[in-house]
Amino acid sequence: MKKNYIKVAAFSLALMAMASGCDDFLDQEVPGKLPVEEFYKTDADALQATTAVYDIMQAHYNSGWSSIYMVKVMPSDESNAGGSGPGDQPAYQTLDNFNFDSENDAIKWGWRLTYSAIYRANKVINNVQPETDLRKRLIAEAKFLRAFNYFELVSLWGDVPLVTGDIPIDQWTSTGRATKASVYAQIEKDLQEAIPDLPLKSVYGGGERFRASKGTAQAMLGKALLFQSKWADAASQFENVISSNQYQLEPSVGKVFSEAGEFGRESLFEVSYTRTQSYDWGNFPWGGQPESNIHLQLMGPRSDFYKKAPADSLIGGWGFNSPKAKLYQAFVAAGDVERRRATVMSEAELKAMGGDWTNANAYDYEGYFQRRYGTFSTQTGTPVAELNYGTNWRMIRYADVLLMAAEAHYRAGNEAKSREYLNMVRLRSKLAPVTATGTALFNAIVRERQLELAFEGFRYVDLVRWGLAAQELGPLGYKEGTHNLLPIPGEDIRTAGLMQNPGY
Repeated sequence: MKKNYIKVAAFSLALMAMASGCDDFLDQEVPGKLPVEEFYKTDADALQATTAVYDIMQAHYNSGWSSIYMVKVMPSDESNAGGSGPGDQPAYQTLDNFNFDSENDAIKWGWRLTYSAIYRANKVINNVQPETDLRKRLIAEAKFLRAFNYFELVSLWGDVPLVTGDIPIDQWTSTGRATKASVYAQIEKDLQEAIPDLPLKSVYGGGERFRASKGTAQAMLGKALLFQSKWADAASQFENVISSNQYQLEPSVGKVFSEAGEFGRESLFEVSYTRTQSYDWGNFPWGGQPESNIHLQLMGPRSDFYKKAPADSLIGGWGFNSPKAKLYQAFVAAGDVERRRATVMSEAELKAMGGDWTNANAYDYEGYFQRRYGTFSTQTGTPVAELNYGTNWRMIRYADVLLMAAEAHYRAGNEAKSREYLNMVRLRSKLAPVTATGTALFNAIVRERQLELAFEGFRYVDLVRWGLAAQELGPLGYKEGTHNLLPIPGEDIRTAGLMQNPGY
């Protein structure tokens, strides 16, 4: 992981029970593993076990091309699947076109790897004894991580199996789906228990910046409450983050997504990678779990047709996550120049800088290139640039907290406070303050989240929870009552007897 902060060099067999080829949403037994009763006894054991939870959350390429990030982005109106053609990575193509079903591999592995993180978090929570301050903190971290992953599940799939203990083998295929309310209640419980034992961000040293802090858990709790329409309670949690003075907006969105911005003052939580593994075409762990972020290469401009501008560091990739004209025009309509430049670039702008694009009819190409998570030469390593991107996924950042706080206060009736936080984000991008009230203020928040958080995996779930998905995504194939949730993976329907979501 990033600078090897999360790399576990000699990891106990007790934590290798999760296999990437597991058949159910829970893990299969591994013959010869170290018995649980012989592990989790020391601070070092607890540290390894907790680090393993962060580590599996990095596995956005554990089997095939599988990324929970792409699962969240592809159904939005931000981008097209792209690639070389409609048969290139069909799991992503069908997500983009709303033609996916319960056999979609990206959905299946997003589900399984999320449960893998929960499995590892459960091991820490159920087996580590809070006998030292360090172990108390590590248990709190594990509770945050479990809550974070359950939020991913409940916001995408709705009712899901709720597993918090060490379930006997004979129950692994008989654990049914719990209601959304029950899952959210567990998320709230985990976070409320974690917050007192987590330190402020400023307490962590450089080598521990990946770890969850008090503000991380408070922001996550606020988000869970917001998604349940508990407006006042959500606003209270966001106020805890804001008043902590632990976070600030970076000078620009470009700085946030630069290498220098990783774990910076705007960061609350990141999934981290490293560019120092020296991967080449012979040693890259295809089908495994790389320490670099291979999905950055996947999302770069299609190198077959792309020539970079001499003074620009955006280099070619494999052409996925190709921006839609709709997103670019949203920036233009808002007069949002600075933030747009850090997010999406037009072909005309590329050519004006001395670069070129040679195929106007390339598959899924609408004339634009993604820069938010860009294939920048400054963020990759050697000997093969394509395989060594160290770019972190920004999972929770302060601008998102401010915009969620703006929404929570608006819903709770405090429009002045809502405008204050909304305008803090706008001012950073040199935009005029919003003075709107009522529905116009809410619409301004919707627009600001679209632009500020583009390509970060929030747009689809935002549109669904706001009841705007049919309006914005309907022309792309979205059907209300079906696509507001993802399908439960077919193998888990068959082996665990889970009930499928409507429409699949």
